[in-house]
Amino acid sequence: MAQTIHLKLKVWRRKNAQTKGYFQSIDVDISTNASFLEMLDQVNNNLIEDGREPIAFEHDCREGICGSCDLVINGEPHGPERGTTTCQLHMRKFKDGDTIVVEPFRSAAFPVVKDLVVKRDAFDRIMQAGGFITARVGSAPDGNALPVEKDKVEKSMDAAQCIGCGACVAACPNRSAMLFVAAKASHLSLLPQGQPERKKRALAMVRQMDAEGFGNCSNHYECEAACPKEISVENIARLNRDYLVANIASSEKQVPTK
Repeated sequence: MAQTIHLKLKVWRRKNAQTKGYFQSIDVDISTNASFLEMLDQVNNNLIEDGREPIAFEHDCREGICGSCDLVINGEPHGPERGTTTCQLHMRKFKDGDTIVVEPFRSAAFPVVKDLVVKRDAFDRIMQAGGFITARVGSAPDGNALPVEKDKVEKSMDAAQCIGCGACVAACPNRSAMLFVAAKASHLSLLPQGQPERKKRALAMVRQMDAEGFGNCSNHYECEAACPKEISVENIARLNRDYLVANIASSEKQVPTK
């Protein structure tokens, strides 16, 4: 049964990347049936009625698919519920009188736009660096024309669930994007269609990740714990192997011959 609870919010406010941020204290009464974003909607309605600036936060699908609802709630990306995006988090996870601290994803590679909104263009550039796959155009091939092991298909589809929200970066003490890059590379490298560019893709995506200013992976596994799609760190090991092989192959090509 729905209840109305009173909460004390401490929301990060920042006009833009050039200004200094601060925490704004806000009280709100909300139904336990409301989602976290619906709670923020109500807070904004109250702020507007009082003639104050509403809180800027990003969202789109509100179905846990787009990954844009990137918030750190009480120190946890997407909040306290495992395998859940912020838009799927409901207020019944909190108790009457709780204090909730709401912050943006913090990373040098995710510059602040305003309040809780950050730019994640770096992820787009990493994806672009990965390039394309070699695939024949025309009519769709027969479903059994290209046999793929069931285990590899399942692992590929698990990796393909990555929604690019950036929770892995926000949770990592080094602000590493390895889980994101590994998921995007793995869902292709596990399938036959991704083999021709496999080495090139691993090399290019990791180099672009480094160029964007993300930190190094040191196997804390906080990324897996924070991922709303529960993507396994096994993908990071796979990417490391692909990168090592590609790097050695690239170095061998550059050795001058007599």
